[in-house]
Amino acid sequence: MTKKIDTALKDLTKALEKHAQIVGLKPVPLKKAGRAAAELRSAASAYANIVEAKTGQTNPFIDFLDQATIESLVHERDAIAKRKAAEADGIAKADAATE
Repeated sequence: MTKKIDTALKDLTKALEKHAQIVGLKPVPLKKAGRAAAELRSAASAYANIVEAKTGQTNPFIDFLDQATIESLVHERDAIAKRKAAEADGIAKADAATE
């Protein structure tokens, strides 16, 4: 990791932890939560900008895949899960037949 990315990651982690701590309070202090949310958004934006500047990678906080690609990936995931379930069912039936 570059030093700038590492620093941005630490700032983002710190902002995220602070936000989680504040919104976990009962009752949630609205002004503090608002400030923590603004700091979190700022840290996330800074992290994304530094990553893009250093690596050329797109913003990791947005979906950059088109709908057709997403649907294709979902279909592929479902097919793999179905195949694994069928294989497991076949193994279970074979084990039951040998007992």
